[in-house]
Amino acid sequence: MKKIHQHLRQLLVNYFSLPSDAVMELPRITMLGDLHVYIENHQGIAIFKNDLLRLNIPNGFIQISGSSFKIKMMLPEELLLEGKIEHVSFLSKE
Repeated sequence: MKKIHQHLRQLLVNYFSLPSDAVMELPRITMLGDLHVYIENHQGIAIFKNDLLRLNIPNGFIQISGSSFKIKMMLPEELLLEGKIEHVSFLSKE
C-alpha cells in the first residue's frame, strides 16, 4: 500500500508539476556555507548534542555533525541550526 502511495505522489509531481518536497514528504535542506543549516519537512529531533543533530524523516534520519551547535529557530516542521557544519548525511531506518 505504501508503494502505491509513493507511486501516486510521483505521478502528481510529474503530471501537475507540483513541488516534489511537499508532495513526496521530502526534506528540504538549505545551507549557508558551513555556518547554518535550515531544514524543512522534518518530523522531529531524535538526537541533539553539541556536535550532532539527528532529525526524523519518513524513510530514516538526517544526520548533521560538526561542533558548537545551537538551535536558533524551531517550528513543528522547520529548524535552523547554527554552528560549524562538517557533514550532512541521510540514514535509513534499517
